[in-house]
Amino acid sequence: MSHDFLSIENYVPHRGAMLLVDRLLAAHDDGAVAEVTVPRDGLFLHDAGMPSWVGIEYMAQTVAAWAGWRALQKGQAVQIGFLLGSRKYEAAQAFFAPGTCLTVSVHRELMGDNGLGMFDCRIHDADETPLATARIAVFEPEDGRAYISPSPSASL
Repeated sequence: MSHDFLSIENYVPHRGAMLLVDRLLAAHDDGAVAEVTVPRDGLFLHDAGMPSWVGIEYMAQTVAAWAGWRALQKGQAVQIGFLLGSRKYEAAQAFFAPGTCLTVSVHRELMGDNGLGMFDCRIHDADETPLATARIAVFEPEDGRAYISPSPSASL
């Protein structure tokens, strides 16, 4: 595992309020670990804290950081990927407390040549208390921008 990581913006395409993961802590061929400090204000936050369902996006962005890290290791550009869904998302609590430092780990179970992948994901707090688990399905096509750009024939 390498410990010299660039800022998270180098690995994921998310920006601004949609960038929810703070930094990449570890990465290897089969997975990665990222860190998230639950914000005290901003997008998705409620009076009780950050809804635990946001953990799915923490997991997805950690997978994106893993994919971006791998691409850069190969001298390739970071690509856009898509979260297709999750299986068995389980959270130990309804909200993550603002200011809490979370560790998000993702482990590749499957990654096909067609860009489809499945990851086992976990979120822990600083005491290693498990807070959420899920298996998420992702898709990283060769040209992800083609999936989000309007077609020339699209009319409004």
